[in-house]
Amino acid sequence: MIYCLRPLVLVLCLLPVAAKADGPRVLTDGPTVLTDMPVVQSLVAQVMGDLGTPQVLLQQGADLHSFQLRPSQVQAIAAADVLFWVGPELTPWLQDTIDAIGPASQTVALLNAPGVAQRGYDQAGTDPHAWLDPANAMVWLDVIAAELSARDQINQPTYTANAAAAKAAILRLDADIKAILAPAAAAPLVVYHDAYGYFSTRYGLNIVGELELGDASAPSAERLAGIRAALQSEGAVCIFPEAQHDPKLLMSVVEGTGVRVGAAVDPEGTSLPYGPELYGALMIGLASAIADCVAQEG
Repeated sequence: MIYCLRPLVLVLCLLPVAAKADGPRVLTDGPTVLTDMPVVQSLVAQVMGDLGTPQVLLQQGADLHSFQLRPSQVQAIAAADVLFWVGPELTPWLQDTIDAIGPASQTVALLNAPGVAQRGYDQAGTDPHAWLDPANAMVWLDVIAAELSARDQINQPTYTANAAAAKAAILRLDADIKAILAPAAAAPLVVYHDAYGYFSTRYGLNIVGELELGDASAPSAERLAGIRAALQSEGAVCIFPEAQHDPKLLMSVVEGTGVRVGAAVDPEGTSLPYGPELYGALMIGLASAIADCVAQEG
């Protein structure tokens, strides 16, 4: 089949829609599965277990918010049995390709799944970083297991059992994070961008400011000046750079304030080793970075 629906995906006119060696692996015992980003891939991998390895579109270290699909990846999306993604709120660059390829039944947008507790940004729109609340991650595990089972009914017991085991592990992870963060609950914190609302609500953190309001919005000089003033007026203890952002801007804001700079955090996991262990590593890493900075002597 040949597609030629929009200029944005004109490359599809030149490509037969079939999986190549550099696309997703065709599984012997399960469906061919794609994911948008590493956190989703980690959760899907836990549900699939030994039945196969879901592939991830976002390359390690890439910027989630400005990523561009390669032609081979467009092919892979068209050939996949199912694509799990957070949704257009996080990766709008994926929406046009999905619309062009269709049908919508082969894609599962997890952010809007029943049972997901969403939060809005202060300025407008829905915050897509829902996985930073483990309760949402557990909902996603059930959704993933149900979708895979519908496409691969013979392996439904395995998907269901794997999802249950993964949920139990997340409950233990959640308890560990609560213990790690308990001493840091009252400390005023500043983060790089507005992505931590789910995490701070879950664990009772006191985030008093963000350098950037959104995922792709550069802060104005006026905002940076306001953040610098807030660091002192709010008595901020720590500020945290992010793995995919140059720390120079943050360092210029914090210079001379006495606010400690914590370890770089990675709320989207693009700098971590991809695989089933990534979700736990991301969450523990974020909690540990906060706790370690707060615990330092001033």
